Amino acid sequence: MDINQACEAFKKLLEEQQARIAAMDCTKTDFTTKKVVTIGVVDGDGIGPIITQHAARVLKKLLADEVEAGSIVIKEIQGLTIENRMEKGQAIPDDVLAEIKSCDVVLKGPTTTPHGGTLESANVAMRRELDLYANVRPTCVPELGIDGVCYRENSEGEYVLGSRGVEIPDKLAMDFKVTTDAGTRRIARAAFEYAKNNGKDNVAIVTKANIMKKTDGNFSRICHEVAAEYPDITAEDWYIDIMTANLVNEARRSQFQVFVLPNLYGDIITDEAAQIQGGVGTAGSANIGDRYAMFEAIHGSAPRMIEMGRGDYANPASVLKACAMLLRHIGRTEAAGKLETAMDACSGLVVAPEGITAKKGDCVIVDTARGEEFGEVAFGSRQVKESALVLPLRKVIRIATDADVDHNKENKKKEDEAFKICSEKIAKHGLDMK
Repeated sequence: MDINQACEAFKKLLEEQQARIAAMDCTKTDFTTKKVVTIGVVDGDGIGPIITQHAARVLKKLLADEVEAGSIVIKEIQGLTIENRMEKGQAIPDDVLAEIKSCDVVLKGPTTTPHGGTLESANVAMRRELDLYANVRPTCVPELGIDGVCYRENSEGEYVLGSRGVEIPDKLAMDFKVTTDAGTRRIARAAFEYAKNNGKDNVAIVTKANIMKKTDGNFSRICHEVAAEYPDITAEDWYIDIMTANLVNEARRSQFQVFVLPNLYGDIITDEAAQIQGGVGTAGSANIGDRYAMFEAIHGSAPRMIEMGRGDYANPASVLKACAMLLRHIGRTEAAGKLETAMDACSGLVVAPEGITAKKGDCVIVDTARGEEFGEVAFGSRQVKESALVLPLRKVIRIATDADVDHNKENKKKEDEAFKICSEKIAKHGLDMK
């Protein structure tokens, strides 16, 4: 590509972005009056099908009466796999996208994006196609005084044209960052509305406006214009670099309540916040538009777990938190409360006392949310500090010196007894996961 070709490509991108702005539809779905709500469950790659099948089972259990009555439809959607996407050369194959658009909300398993090449991320494509402009990720660690929510602009920034950059071979490459007035105004309003409706009095506007003067400068300016409509809420500017430092500063991080950020910075900050909470395997994520919404675990497809044969040990905690967010979004707050209560009960069930080192043959229930990322199994003499059932993973892991240990009757009896205790505790909180 020479300079003239690059200029023509850039002109086309500008025209496409202007058309996108013109097509923004602010007609909202009202779930309080909607007679039938369709929930799509999309499998994804790697551990995606494993954790989403648990999630679908939970949704069907919690919404059983409405499913039977026909006011809730749960549709399982397949085909959003890396193999199918690569074969068809589409981030979301047309037939899969049509199925997704037939739903009101979607619960999506993690998908794999190949390094290099031109195949766009399925997530980026879905956010664009469904106009899911608000990525909402809560972080809550009560013992540390942390209770914050990130509102990440989800449809613009560096990601919207991430596979559309221009390159002059052996000389230079350029990617693009997009900030629109309309896109920024609606994410800012979503953040301030959340703050107003949830008793929050501080919103942090996170940019790098001192360097990115056009894009981030406009983002900050527009957020402050929206903030002027909420006089009881303080809006503060923060730069992304110092905010990443503040989140690991125990003296400062608990002061932040609501964040509003451009796309890339939001991606970074939300993963950092999830790590403080216990890892990316512990956090759910909502991608919300006016017409559609998509909910997902924030971690990836964990291909190494699949390669090592550990897929069945994948921690579903993150996608289950996404389930709770989905239920609240469609107005099923009682069902969401049951799920959240059951998860809290499970994570509080300590089987191995603090500081006890497990021995070969010991039977524990692994709390992967506070241990290994994505639920890897603890082996050998690794210290078990806090072991608990992660709903609804029906596996009691025996600590062993290696992965291949014969299951004898005594160990099977221990496993059955431990699972019975956990099931009873879950049942007390209104959700029978047997």
